[in-house]
Amino acid sequence: MVKQIHIKLDEDIHLKLKGHALIHGTSIQEYVASTITQKIKETEAVYSIQRPKFKFIDLFAGIGGMRLAFEEVGGKCVFTSEWDKYAQKTYLGNFGDLPEGDITKIDAKSIPDHDVLVAGFPCQPFSIAGVSKKNSLGRAHGFLDNTQGTLFFDVARIIKEKRPRAFLLENVKNLRSHDKGRTFKIICDTLDKLGYSIHTGILDGKYYVPQHRERIFIAGFDKNLYGGMENFNFPNQDKHIRSFKEILEYKVDDKYTLSDKLWSYLQQYAAKHKALGNGFGFGLVNPEGIARTLSARYYKDGSEILIAQDSGKNPRRLTPRECARLQGYPESYKIIVSDTQAYKQFGNSVVVPLIEAIAKQMVTTMDSTNQTREYSSLAAL
Repeated sequence: MVKQIHIKLDEDIHLKLKGHALIHGTSIQEYVASTITQKIKETEAVYSIQRPKFKFIDLFAGIGGMRLAFEEVGGKCVFTSEWDKYAQKTYLGNFGDLPEGDITKIDAKSIPDHDVLVAGFPCQPFSIAGVSKKNSLGRAHGFLDNTQGTLFFDVARIIKEKRPRAFLLENVKNLRSHDKGRTFKIICDTLDKLGYSIHTGILDGKYYVPQHRERIFIAGFDKNLYGGMENFNFPNQDKHIRSFKEILEYKVDDKYTLSDKLWSYLQQYAAKHKALGNGFGFGLVNPEGIARTLSARYYKDGSEILIAQDSGKNPRRLTPRECARLQGYPESYKIIVSDTQAYKQFGNSVVVPLIEAIAKQMVTTMDSTNQTREYSSLAAL
């Protein structure tokens, strides 16, 4: 149900609101409503951080998309790691925290205790070395043996040391088929041997933002705490709720319009591959539809997501702010790096509202499972 309120504003404020609404391509009423909604969410987020439901750490944090999501459901971030200096700059500017650097050099014992670990770790080749060979060389082996030399190893050693109640890992969809499935098997086997029950799923961001973006998620729950009794399910995905036109800015600088040379090249490239029967080429987005997956290489030519323009102008690429919206970042999120770095950062990011939906499910699962086990323990007395 929608309610109406009536307020009086002085002329200067009204003119400023009218200007902001014009920039965003909305009415004053819509702009004021969205601004108030965002301010309330920010206030609630601050309150929830002051009185957190749980503590979490943010590994391979990028620019904090997973942090935003887990804070939104009542979590407090107590530790962050991210090695890229430009991502660190963006993270600091938005959260006031400077992430720790190279995770391979961080002592797990120094990391604060936490309830949930979140990580969007890079996918690297896994070495499957035999235990007998390591024995013959006098080298250690065990549950971490097959992950040595990979960044997943650092996630595993932190989980082993700190024993969080739960974790959420994110990666590209192809992780499941990487190296004929061996990489994914090693990851799941490692987490199982650490004493966690595992839930995996491939989810698409298109149900939360106007972008087709499939990623694989691995959620784990400590068997010592939950005994494998947790009733966890990834959020349902049944319908699109956003259209691409919603994320577009009303007025865009001409620097985002493709040059004649680049536009000509992209058209020739697409025609060449079409003649060969391939599907490669630029992507002009239907304003009523959804976009292709935004990638970290978007800064190069913007070809995967192009926007048609009127008056005979060449298509344009997205602005950094539109990229932020395409990934579900709030309007209050600060973009404080160059366009090139911003494109890389948002292209590497998660879909924030999708992560928030998963986080809600995890929190609900942890709370309900705790209550079930407490009730069972009392009933047994």
